[in-house]
Amino acid sequence: MKKFLVIGNPIDHSLSPKLHNYWMSLHNIKAIYEKALLDKNELKEIIKEVKSGKIDGLNITLPFKKAIIPLLDGLTPLAKETRSVNTVFKKDGKIFGENTDANGFRKAIQYTNFETKNKSALILGAGGVVTSIIFALKKLGVSKIFVSNRTKKHADEIKKFYSDIEIIDWGATKEIDIVINATSLGLNENDVIDIDLKSFGKNKLFYDLIYNPPKTNFLQKAEKLGNQVENGKMMFAYQAQLSFSIWNGVEPKVDEKVLKILND
Repeated sequence: MKKFLVIGNPIDHSLSPKLHNYWMSLHNIKAIYEKALLDKNELKEIIKEVKSGKIDGLNITLPFKKAIIPLLDGLTPLAKETRSVNTVFKKDGKIFGENTDANGFRKAIQYTNFETKNKSALILGAGGVVTSIIFALKKLGVSKIFVSNRTKKHADEIKKFYSDIEIIDWGATKEIDIVINATSLGLNENDVIDIDLKSFGKNKLFYDLIYNPPKTNFLQKAEKLGNQVENGKMMFAYQAQLSFSIWNGVEPKVDEKVLKILND
């Protein structure tokens, strides 16, 4: 029986096993998908297990999307451009990293029906997924991208690769059409993002990559102020769909049944 894992720290919130095991059952694939809480010093050993065949594939969540890269034999072009890996697979005895976050996010924003062409976007956070979001926003025709992070030097690192983005101080606001929370603030119920959301105005899109809980304080406040809000559920589903396809050669559907599974 094949075995797949999602690794991260924290990992309790992940719905990946629920979704992947449903798809595997649906497509009669003899496999199991589990989650594992790891420390950074355990990454090398988990890659050894992929090489040896004990594990057939990995999903990588925070905070390891960049840390995993030096341990791999190669990267796909998209993973190389974004310098972020969330999917690991084996091919011809070598271990490769892929990025399904970028296209998962792009498809999720398209799903919202919010007009993105020539709009502006602010990304809160500078973690491993942010380069994927920048890549996707550019593909969606967003004309101006701002990044803000509590530790400014991490945002400055991203600007080295995407020189046309603008770094703004944490807490500062501008006239923005799309505001994206890419931090982990919201995984705990009491987490609050200390930014004045009123200053963005109304009828904007507020997107939180967090999907569990389904409505963070960030989204609740934005919705009360008259904005469209979306959690990371669809991004999660679409990136999972792409990962599943890489490992199993089958593209599962993201349909009402899947959405029900994620909402239960």
